Amino acid sequence: MLTIPWLVGLLRRRTGRVIASALGVALAVGLLASIGTFLSSSKSVMTQRASSSVAVDWQVETQPGANADTVYAKVAAFPGLKTPTRVEFGQTTGFTLTTQGSTQSTGAGVILGMPATYATVFPDALRTLAGASNGVLLAQQTAANLHASVGDTITFARAGLPDTSVKIDGIIDLPGADSLFQKVGAPPTLQPKAPPDNVLLLPPDQWHTLFDPLATARPDLVTTQIHADFTQPLPADPSSAYFKVEGEGRNLELALAGDGLVGNNLGAKLGKARSDSLYAQILFLFLGVPGAVLAGLLTATIAASGADRRRRDQALLRARGATVPQLVRLGLGEAALVGAVGSTLGIATALTIGLRSFHSATFGATAFTALVWGGGSILVGLLIAGLSLAWPAWRDAKEVTVTAARRSVGRAGNPRWMRWRIDLIFLAASMLVFWSTSRNGYKLVLAVEGIPSISVNYWAFLGPALAWIGGGMLLWRIANFSLQHGRRPLAAVLRPFTGGLSGTVAATMSRQRRLLARGLTLIALTAVFAGSTAVFNSTYQVQAEVDAVLSNGAMVTVIQSPGQEVAASKAAELAKIQGVKSVTALQHRYAYVGADLQDLYGIDPATIVKATKLRDTYFQGGTADQLMAHLAAKPNAALVSLETVKDFQLNTGDTIRLRLQDGKTKQYRPVEFTYVGVANKFPSAPSDSFIVANARYIAEQTGTATVGTFLIDTAPTDSTNVAKRVEKVVGTSGLVKDIASKRRKIGNSLTAVELGGLTKVELGFALVLAAAASGLVLWLGLTERKRTFAIAAALGAKPRQLAAFIWSEALFVTAGGLGLGLLAGWGITHMIVKVLKGVFDPPPSSLSVPIGYLALVTAIVLAAVITATTAITRATRKPTIDMLRDL
Repeated sequence: MLTIPWLVGLLRRRTGRVIASALGVALAVGLLASIGTFLSSSKSVMTQRASSSVAVDWQVETQPGANADTVYAKVAAFPGLKTPTRVEFGQTTGFTLTTQGSTQSTGAGVILGMPATYATVFPDALRTLAGASNGVLLAQQTAANLHASVGDTITFARAGLPDTSVKIDGIIDLPGADSLFQKVGAPPTLQPKAPPDNVLLLPPDQWHTLFDPLATARPDLVTTQIHADFTQPLPADPSSAYFKVEGEGRNLELALAGDGLVGNNLGAKLGKARSDSLYAQILFLFLGVPGAVLAGLLTATIAASGADRRRRDQALLRARGATVPQLVRLGLGEAALVGAVGSTLGIATALTIGLRSFHSATFGATAFTALVWGGGSILVGLLIAGLSLAWPAWRDAKEVTVTAARRSVGRAGNPRWMRWRIDLIFLAASMLVFWSTSRNGYKLVLAVEGIPSISVNYWAFLGPALAWIGGGMLLWRIANFSLQHGRRPLAAVLRPFTGGLSGTVAATMSRQRRLLARGLTLIALTAVFAGSTAVFNSTYQVQAEVDAVLSNGAMVTVIQSPGQEVAASKAAELAKIQGVKSVTALQHRYAYVGADLQDLYGIDPATIVKATKLRDTYFQGGTADQLMAHLAAKPNAALVSLETVKDFQLNTGDTIRLRLQDGKTKQYRPVEFTYVGVANKFPSAPSDSFIVANARYIAEQTGTATVGTFLIDTAPTDSTNVAKRVEKVVGTSGLVKDIASKRRKIGNSLTAVELGGLTKVELGFALVLAAAASGLVLWLGLTERKRTFAIAAALGAKPRQLAAFIWSEALFVTAGGLGLGLLAGWGITHMIVKVLKGVFDPPPSSLSVPIGYLALVTAIVLAAVITATTAITRATRKPTIDMLRDL
């Protein structure tokens, strides 16, 4: 019966403190639940983008001896497959083209039999570059190898059969060539490293006329596939979608009874998306948990600021006959009230944020995860309330006597963890874990090749987690040490503000060092959270843009069609287009490195940096500027990929002989280059093997300066409009790509997931925490000391003298908290970005610091502190009798 009157009394007499505690719980619950809505939204986006980025979902390949018509019928009858289309594969020993008295030949290749409707059914699998979109179509790279154009007649060979000639109707690109020419059913380690260099497409009737005889004589050189899209609804979670698609694929193979194998391209794409979904969960752990912990510490600090008053209330109740169980029930009742109110507010806030920022009103991608996130957030809120309110009440009721509870001064000794140097041990362990894991390379997501299961290596989290804990303790130690042993320096610092009272103020602050150290540490940790979150999010956004520029080549890219003789001087014509800031020509050729055919990019080192961004992380052996300078100074200098360096055991300065196609004879001949550095990444280049060299030197050695690509720099917000203007100038002679379209087509990469909503949520909570940790905690702490100020006023202290005490404490807590938080945040942020390097592709060369947001955080902290301190200062100006009556 005592609990309800007690709670009513708290709400009447301690309204501000109850509301503040509930808001602390609401912050923790709201932040955790909001992260749950982000995960739900981001996983759904990943699944959608993964499925939409696959050109052909399933490739069902008939097995030797099976009847292709029977396999087609079973695939067509399988539920959930759309428009199955038959594609024939035939092997050729080579292509030949004779033009202008010169003959060009290629090696082995593949000839496909595709219906005219294929490009309509699978629009992302085939792109027309020149000529007709159906008929006899030649792949772009084959056209480059043969120097073929629309209208040319090429000849191809068939094993044991006469050669055949066909006329080229169009030239096309196969964006999904890697999956199209996969070895269906083979594990990843046995998949071909690259698709065939030479590909020709024929109408089905023509293909059967030419290759049915080959199928009879050499069935091993002919294969039939049925391509189909998977239309069954997919779960929002990438992992669940992956297992569904994989299971359905095995179900079809079971129905085919060995007559066919499923090349599950959709399943492979979703398998990669699973990794990104786990990285999304990792973002929660790094960005969400510290905020929730800080909200819990804020609640505990609010509760602790009223500890003395609570002990006196308990002493009064015990003096009137209250038992220990009754006192414990009172603490539990207060915790339940604060936890329920705070959790309700937090869940309501998370739902509102989810709808407005993520367009999602659920806390998980599945019903189970929604229950875990929603229920888990509420449990965390109740736990915070229990640890902050119920546990101290139980401890005091069990251990503190009535006489001790009436005392206003407690022990001034240092806590045990400080005497045992637990903070230093944690920091040393953090550095050891960080060094060992970064030395071997962080692998947060574990996906063993060939094994469907995937997991997170949580060991890598230990370094940052220990750094957070040890860093917070170290901040407390520094603040406590400064107050305990630095009275004279502190008095000297405060003298301009307090005058002759500086020594007295410093001594008073030293006696209150535990309270002040707690406030300073909370402000510092809040600054660390706000700063590290802001810097990470800003760096993430910058790298997402870098990823798009790297993939597209520049803000706008023009890819010339094969067979077009385009000079570098066309760059001047493109530079005159409205909105174009800079243009550079890029030669895209092919060179043989030993037996490997690799992409060769000829650049002008002086202009490449104006049209696109080159990051230092793209290169090894020097910075981007240094290596561009090497290329400019040495005509035959070349940058090669790391894979090539390892494969051929190259050392800097080695001479490498590449075979380049001569512009006149069309024959490949050796050209000497000097290896000067490594290019890990390069705009528009593939991710595996490529070479970067001087365009002028390549033109001199090959006798042609034909350009394959133009990189165009524009204003970031005007790339789409500029691309439309460029298209009018280029016409049908080239393909124009802008970065805005590239961002939409990046796929399921985590850097493609829009973090704008999450950024607003994280940084919004950080602002609220900063204001609460500074203004609210300081105000509550000073409010609890009204007794001291009232007694001092009764003894004759003037308002100016009382204000000196108040403002000195506020200055120490705020300046110390922001200063130490800045230093600690710098270290924590570097560690987080290092651990989360798998999120960034390519990794950042430097951190992006959002000066505006950090200035806003500082301004909010200062405003909250000034407001709280001013309010307390005004309260001390009341008549002394009124101050004593309020106690």
